[in-house]
Amino acid sequence: MEQCKEGGAAKHEIVISDTSGRPPVSKDSVVDLEFGDPTMYESFWKGMGDRGTITIPSWQTISYFSDATNLCWFLEPEFAQEIRRLHNLVGNAVTEDRRIIVGTGSSQLLQAAVYALSPSDAPEPISVVSAVPYYSSYEPLMNHLRSGLFRWAGDACTFKGDSYIELVCSPRNPDGFLSQAVLKSDGGKTIHDLAYYWPQYTPITGPADHDIMIFTFSKSIGHAGSRIGWALVKDTAVARKMVKFLEISTIGVSKVSQIRAATILKVVSDSYENPIPGNQDKVFAFGRHLLANRWKKLREIVEASGIFSLPEFPSETCKFTGETAEILPGFAWLKCEKEGIEDCASFLRSHKIIARGGRFFGAEPKFVRVSMLDRDETFDLFIERLSSIR
Repeated sequence: MEQCKEGGAAKHEIVISDTSGRPPVSKDSVVDLEFGDPTMYESFWKGMGDRGTITIPSWQTISYFSDATNLCWFLEPEFAQEIRRLHNLVGNAVTEDRRIIVGTGSSQLLQAAVYALSPSDAPEPISVVSAVPYYSSYEPLMNHLRSGLFRWAGDACTFKGDSYIELVCSPRNPDGFLSQAVLKSDGGKTIHDLAYYWPQYTPITGPADHDIMIFTFSKSIGHAGSRIGWALVKDTAVARKMVKFLEISTIGVSKVSQIRAATILKVVSDSYENPIPGNQDKVFAFGRHLLANRWKKLREIVEASGIFSLPEFPSETCKFTGETAEILPGFAWLKCEKEGIEDCASFLRSHKIIARGGRFFGAEPKFVRVSMLDRDETFDLFIERLSSIR
């Protein structure tokens, strides 16, 4: 897959339907697959019973501070420990000599990282770019507050200049391909968004080793509602500026969410390091098996339809599992190939399927992003409805 593709911008407007976040109530329900809401993991965690359940006494977590000696003073030590443990287990990121910064999801951390990398004395805002198709939330995250420090400048592949911040999403949201920075300049800086660099979505080919790496609790193991993300940051000065952004915006991050996240991460790591014979309690294996079945069904429908197409992905050896594995993205980057269909999102909406159109990602409207992460009931109804389109 080429790193750079032609595309166009679109006004970012998200419409929440009455079926968002819920399973369909009837065969006639709207199928809402616009968001990356990871509810497919719900059945896994229900099957885990009380494992991961926590009780927090009313007197606990009263203070703002978690560890006043740490640069990120609101980071719970146990959470930091479990983050390092999980990355070392999976082998997807270098944690040695890195500062861990906790945020309210990856979105807040992206803003904090851009703030930290933006020069405070520049005559004009620094440009923030990403290669098309880029994650649809990058533009509104960069433009919403109309900062005097940074501004969204669109496609990295068409950017001209030496001073910039490039956002690299790998595996890429929306199309699932592994990606690298496309710009190189002494005045350029890079932030790596690795939300989907986990073994259920892609083969782990080695530990990522970048200056700023951002991960999220929601896509790693399916807990979006906790609103937790973390960044691994090499430079202490950059980490300190990120913490300052978090101090100013929210005075830290919920301790309750961090304690819950630490407990659940511990359950995940324990299931691999200290497995219980006969128990199917490994979340990455669950996610990969489910996504493999879903991608198989979707490809069969797409190939039979003659209306749509999907990207083809290579297979590689995953160092986490030791097996040859293909990329199984959390989203399907679907293209309408039928003559006369220029806007794939509108076409699907006419069939009661809601997905996010290509222009939100800087791409052509013939593309649409479909979430593969919803509950079984929703995905199965999507497959049924897609198969009926002629």
